[in-house]
Amino acid sequence: MNHVSMDVLNAARERAWSMPLAQIAPADPQLFKDNAQWPFFERLRKEDPVHYTADSEFGPYWSITKYKDIMAVDTNHKAFSSLSTLGGISIRDQRADFPLPMFIAMDPPTHDEQRKVVSPIVAPGNLAVLEHTIRERAVAILDGLPRGEAFDWVDRVSIELTTQMLATLFDFPFEDRRKLTRWSDVATTVAGPGGVVETEEQRQTELRECAGYFMKLWNERVNAPPRGDLVSMLAHGESTRNMTPQEFLGNLILLIVGGNDTTRNSLTGGLYAFSQFPEQYQKLRANHALLDSTIPEIIRWQTPLAHMRRTAIVDQDVGGKHIKAGDKVIMWYVSGNRDDEVIANPNELVVDRARPRQHLSFGFGIHRCVGNRLAEMQLRIVWEEILKRDLDIEVLDEPERVLSTFIKGYTNLPVRIRN
Repeated sequence: MNHVSMDVLNAARERAWSMPLAQIAPADPQLFKDNAQWPFFERLRKEDPVHYTADSEFGPYWSITKYKDIMAVDTNHKAFSSLSTLGGISIRDQRADFPLPMFIAMDPPTHDEQRKVVSPIVAPGNLAVLEHTIRERAVAILDGLPRGEAFDWVDRVSIELTTQMLATLFDFPFEDRRKLTRWSDVATTVAGPGGVVETEEQRQTELRECAGYFMKLWNERVNAPPRGDLVSMLAHGESTRNMTPQEFLGNLILLIVGGNDTTRNSLTGGLYAFSQFPEQYQKLRANHALLDSTIPEIIRWQTPLAHMRRTAIVDQDVGGKHIKAGDKVIMWYVSGNRDDEVIANPNELVVDRARPRQHLSFGFGIHRCVGNRLAEMQLRIVWEEILKRDLDIEVLDEPERVLSTFIKGYTNLPVRIRN
């Protein structure tokens, strides 16, 4: 870790432990961009694991920071709702003037019916078919990388592989595939000067372009026999074929972000983690069988989605605190995955961790990530191919991170392949 990032982290640590507890508001996008959120969550886990922030740019909210409390909320959809009409799944409320209903932001039975429409795309039989395609592409991407000169890993590897995969899942025109990356970024970013989008209006304009593009694909596929891509599945599914345009866009955004961000940011996060813990990479190089535990460990260490939000629909006690119906409740996966009461040495990447799947990154209960096996498979294939080539990849500087409290990700990671 370079001096700049250490200075930022040390300053954050001093602030986190000296400020009045009531003033801690962990949902500050700048903290995540600076990778300085850790000491704030550390203090909350120790002193106030279910913490109330009375005032913030997102309104008042509860922070659930311990692994077991997060599990309790995540698996109790009868008390804690994901409904978009109550605010949805992110700390930023869904806008009343631009609602985006999607099945992850629904409660049963609608959630279950719509999720069932798209789940065949990640069934074991289809994953076996996709594996060959992913490997071919990973090989082409890795073999096409420059040797001995600096390049951006995020752009050349993480984005390229995931956007090719998304284009395949949607049967989306391949030459336009980078639009999918753009729409994912637009949907999840914090609007503001110098950001991915400057204003909320710009976000809505670009997402309407996304809807228009996909509506053409929908119209082609609804009039053709059912096929195995996601657009065709939605167009022919009994519980999805009569969706409103906003619901169609909402589900598209969900599938684009879900298919993009976990894999993309874990691909970068894994490489960055190995630069922080080089002895772990040597252990993996010496024993490729450790990939089975390394992949879920990377996903835990990275935690590509920092949080999920619920809205209490009944009064409920969590961790000794009384949460009232209507309150906004934030499950900080990024904090639960570093809870040392459940996970030993949680701040370290440990490639031979005994229980690597004991993490919160995919959520739990009815909303557990539908594409988790696909995400793991993509990561596994990339690392298999890196190890086969015994690539010596040097991280040249700290990554640039996304300005977001939702997506915990990277915009740039400068690297060089030394061999």
